Amino acid sequence: MSDRAIMQRSAGDRLTLIESSFARLAGRPLVPPGSDLWSAANAIVAHGPQDPPLFFYANAQALELFRMSAARFIGLPSYKSAEPGLREERAAMLAQLEAEDMVTNYRGIRIAADGTRFVIENAVVWNLIDEAGQRHGQAATFAQWSPVPD
Repeated sequence: MSDRAIMQRSAGDRLTLIESSFARLAGRPLVPPGSDLWSAANAIVAHGPQDPPLFFYANAQALELFRMSAARFIGLPSYKSAEPGLREERAAMLAQLEAEDMVTNYRGIRIAADGTRFVIENAVVWNLIDEAGQRHGQAATFAQWSPVPD
């Protein structure tokens, strides 16, 4: 099974929720009309509401950045995408997200499966909120990243 098929199975109806909640909160579409999440040029990831939150979706760009297969990424605790020493910064952003439903211009350092570190910039993080106002986790997208020098 392809990474795309694995991610579609993992996300299910939440794929639509990723797009619809972003559009409601941002007032614009997440990807250009006629495009899909999987092949978007920007990285897109999403995790569920459990504690700790577990990733259930990453598009092709995100899997490439994190150097993981879909099978390995699904179920990964989202806090493990940040280095241990930088997790407080991520936790502060999530606390802001709890109050505001969307955080823009987020910047942070992430770590790939092989230990490669990269900076994400101008990221948008939002709550996955359905039509009834129920939260189903969070998602993030970013189009700017650069390697962290050794």
